Amino acid sequence: MKKMYEKVACGGMDVHYKFSTVTFRDCQGKVVCREVLDHRNWPDLVRRFSEWPRGVPIAMEGSFGWGWICDLMMQLGLSPQLANSLKVAGMRKARGDVKTNKKDAELVSLLPLEKGDWWKVWMPPAEVRDRREWTRFRSDLVQTQTRTKNRIHAIFHRHGIFHGFSDLFGAAGRRFLEAAVEEGAGLLSGGALWALRGQVSILTQTRKEIAAVLQETHKYLQRTPVTHHLRQTIPGLGAVLTHVVVAETGDMARFGYNHRRFASYCLLAPRADDSGEATEEPAVGRRLGHRGNRVLKWAFIEAARAAVRRGGIWRAMYDRYTQGGTKQRNRGYIKVARALAKLTVREWTKAIGGVEEGSSVPTTAAERKHRRGRRGRGSTRSGTGTPNHPMVKV
Repeated sequence: MKKMYEKVACGGMDVHYKFSTVTFRDCQGKVVCREVLDHRNWPDLVRRFSEWPRGVPIAMEGSFGWGWICDLMMQLGLSPQLANSLKVAGMRKARGDVKTNKKDAELVSLLPLEKGDWWKVWMPPAEVRDRREWTRFRSDLVQTQTRTKNRIHAIFHRHGIFHGFSDLFGAAGRRFLEAAVEEGAGLLSGGALWALRGQVSILTQTRKEIAAVLQETHKYLQRTPVTHHLRQTIPGLGAVLTHVVVAETGDMARFGYNHRRFASYCLLAPRADDSGEATEEPAVGRRLGHRGNRVLKWAFIEAARAAVRRGGIWRAMYDRYTQGGTKQRNRGYIKVARALAKLTVREWTKAIGGVEEGSSVPTTAAERKHRRGRRGRGSTRSGTGTPNHPMVKV
């Protein structure tokens, strides 16, 4: 280790695709040194990391492209930490700083010196990121499939070609398409025929890729206890949605196995946004937040739709909230999705054999009773913000 690193207490990196800007500080917050790393020179990058002090927190924004560099740093014994990009942007705005590579590295290097960890975000391990690659690749393939189908419909629309199939891409519809691409079958010619052939070829290949991803997903479901258990116990979660929920959640322990925190992360919990004094007007329901995992929100709402179609208690919950499906149907699905998220936390805990050591979940009946009582004294009416009990004696 070089002598100049002896005073280093923390560092910050502004990570880009081809390079990174680094700032190191001492325990007093003074800048010790600055560096620029070239990502394309791999031997030099490994050598530079090997010279850095061990055990020193090095913060970087958890926005994009941090995965491979964090893996390399941890392999070499360094301690990278991810910062919330939105909070970093707010901090930059509050300080009135301009946005440059040097200024960003200096700003991020101040975060490890903060008293709390308000700026940190969870760093998904390599295995979780790999599972997310599968789910997001499948999502891209499905979007490509939908766009291709729309383009085929558009070709027929532009040239006045009609068919009597309810599903053009079913078994009978595919035979019609195969006949249409064979020299146009008297329907198309020229550029339109070439375009149709190309779109049908893209659709065929995309379907093969989706099937291959789905096959891999089934294999993962069978060899992963949590995923297999959730698919068997959570209504509406099939092979794809179960894989999405597990991949996007990563580790339930980071929520303390608390269904309220998990629902908030899934954007299924109402968020307070009160302003001003209380009035005598009727309480207005709160809206869902927008800073969280939108993929999980989509997955649970899709599962809620499937659970409602299945019937039982989920249909009864939906009908009770929507007055038999006549009012606020979308909010009814959100209500069911929120209940499914709560059930997911409970079944996840069962699948791993109980709660891990150090979690905040009460394990005894006395602890649960005490926590319910404590929560009840300070809780509010759902969707209103009005306390269940008076704040002062009257």
